[in-house]
Amino acid sequence: MTTPGAPNAGAAPFQVASRPILVVDDEEIVLAALHETLRRAHYDVVTFRDPIAALEEIKRREFSIIITDQRMPMLSGLELLAQARQIQPFATRILITAVLSLDTVIEAINKGEIFRFIVKPWLREEFLATIQNGMQRYELICQNAHLAAATQSMNEQLVELNRSLEQQVKLVAQQNQQLADMNSALEQNLFHSMELCLHTMQTFYPSLGNQARRVSQLCKSMAGVAKLSAEERRILDSAALLHDIGLVGVPRQIIRQWQEDPNSLGDPERALIQQHPILGQELAVFGSDMDRVGEVIRAHHERVDGKGYPDQLSGENIPWLARLLAVAVAYASARLTSTDAIETVKLGAGTAYDSDAVRVLLQALPLASIPRKEKEVVLADLRPGMVLARGIYTANGLLLIPEGQRLNATYIEKLLNHNRIQPITQSLVVYC
Repeated sequence: MTTPGAPNAGAAPFQVASRPILVVDDEEIVLAALHETLRRAHYDVVTFRDPIAALEEIKRREFSIIITDQRMPMLSGLELLAQARQIQPFATRILITAVLSLDTVIEAINKGEIFRFIVKPWLREEFLATIQNGMQRYELICQNAHLAAATQSMNEQLVELNRSLEQQVKLVAQQNQQLADMNSALEQNLFHSMELCLHTMQTFYPSLGNQARRVSQLCKSMAGVAKLSAEERRILDSAALLHDIGLVGVPRQIIRQWQEDPNSLGDPERALIQQHPILGQELAVFGSDMDRVGEVIRAHHERVDGKGYPDQLSGENIPWLARLLAVAVAYASARLTSTDAIETVKLGAGTAYDSDAVRVLLQALPLASIPRKEKEVVLADLRPGMVLARGIYTANGLLLIPEGQRLNATYIEKLLNHNRIQPITQSLVVYC
């Protein structure tokens, strides 16, 4: 498939082309209702009752969002979205279902990388908010794909992206004001939304989800040591879980290079990485009272000596919670032993990190229950003694080796033999 908005030499600053929304449902009444709702919201909509015909249309033209019912003849919604993912990986995929079960969630993640579920019956305002978020996701992914390919126009593209994000944030703020009477219900779903974001990160790049959980557990202990208020604890914990959400739009190979050898990044790749706290701030503001969470996420890569990013803040100009998050991230992401990671953080006190925040970290470490560190490997890197952090499944979803299994030569040979017959496509994750 051609990358949306792929640049030509001398091309003008990139803007995501307007793409229609595809809606598939075999029930004519439901299809008409969805079409009318989206049309009134000024979206370009294409509808199909036949999922096979819809799949053919996906092969012919590009869509920003694909919405489908789960129960349909000939082809289920999950099967349609799984095939659509192969054809149009950038499109936001949304599944409509009458019953949202755990099995449906697991199957959806495995088959189609579902962005959101909509449970029947739905509220119009929630439906449109989901569509808006899905459109934002589609636009961000397209913009970041272009950034990776068009390094010559990096600064102009980043300015345009920020301007677009500011407009989107204002629009979301207006919608939140209109939905003030629903805030109570939305707050109850806030934790579940963050868990879904975390699962999205973990599906996209497993070590991001693992790091988020490690940082979250460490921040919980640091909050107790620092005697934070209940509101500050909520903000810090939310920021810890979502601190790397802005990396979802960054190519995986650039993330891996940044984690393994940040000094090897070129200027364009480094600029893309340094943009992720800003994108993270914008993506995190999906619920009420999340503005401060976004501010902490934006500032967690600042340094007290002013040499951080993205705003080069220094000293106490960096929010206190961001200074706490910075040392937690530094410790949790270090590819070192615990002892060496502590020494590295201590050496950075007063330059990279706030000295008081470092003292809070050192007091909190013995109290924290931090998950084991994980890393993603390829099949050829598996060695006896490694312990699986995720179960390994066949392409049909059958379990080959369970989570927590310590590998030996027999297990590895079994995986290699299976891969020769039927390639293993999932990410392989082991404990460090």
